[in-house]
Amino acid sequence: MHGLDPRLLATLEAVVRHGSFSAAARELGYSAPAVSQQIAELERRTGLRVLERRPVRATPAGEVLLGAEQSVRNALATASVELGAMRAGTAGRIRLGAFASAATSIVPQALAQLHTAYPHVQVSLCQLEPEAGYHRLKRGDMDLALSYDYDFIPDPPPRMLRRTLVARDPVVAVVPEHHRLAGREVIDLASLAAETWIAAPEAALRLELLSQMARTPGFQARLQYEGDDFNTVLGFVAAGLCVAVMPRLALGRGNARVVARPLAEPQLTRFIYAVRIDTRHAPRAVLDLERMLAAHALSALS
Repeated sequence: MHGLDPRLLATLEAVVRHGSFSAAARELGYSAPAVSQQIAELERRTGLRVLERRPVRATPAGEVLLGAEQSVRNALATASVELGAMRAGTAGRIRLGAFASAATSIVPQALAQLHTAYPHVQVSLCQLEPEAGYHRLKRGDMDLALSYDYDFIPDPPPRMLRRTLVARDPVVAVVPEHHRLAGREVIDLASLAAETWIAAPEAALRLELLSQMARTPGFQARLQYEGDDFNTVLGFVAAGLCVAVMPRLALGRGNARVVARPLAEPQLTRFIYAVRIDTRHAPRAVLDLERMLAAHALSALS
């Protein structure tokens, strides 16, 4: 078998990830015929089919090559971080990823502080959820990402990533201002079981999990919203259409027509983390940005 070219492996990975030759071509800056020729060359070198065409998916041989491609990419990403740290880390760029409620609250203040301390460091921000952030970190497309999980549904990152706790974000109940429970200091989760809930799987906790936590059946979604914007959820609650639970950080500046109250037992917590590739060295600006994000998260939640 002829030597494998990492560029051919990268093309295979893009085709499988997109499930399309044309979409992979657009991402890689090639023509679709060029992508097809590269896959054909990879199959010629291996002597095996690496793709099923309809639908597009990796064969067992292709899966082996995808594992090799990920290993190569991981090694290059780790080396890039190490070399960047050796260059003092006072210039260059930081590619930051953050989920929506962090991107609108703690990130702007932290980046303003970073700009003062490191005026020659450029920062790009991409809004994404934890799983997508982990993927981009592993590919070397991102330097630092904010992620989260919940105390009752922990979600550890892949092994090659290191995460640092940034903040503990309590989950609160959110009800309309004239709701029967709005005057309470704390709200028992079970007392909301029969209410109208909004189903926003990308933005809120899953209702079946709330039912398990409260040991009370009856949590049912009667409104459907597909998205990851907590402001939309707050708008539904403010209109008196439903109730919801959400992390306190996601309330932002709040809404005069909703009331947010701590949960009685069982209390729930979202843990917010800064995540980067696990290396012996990291650029100084990245390490300082981690600390700045933690400080501003603490301020936002105090």
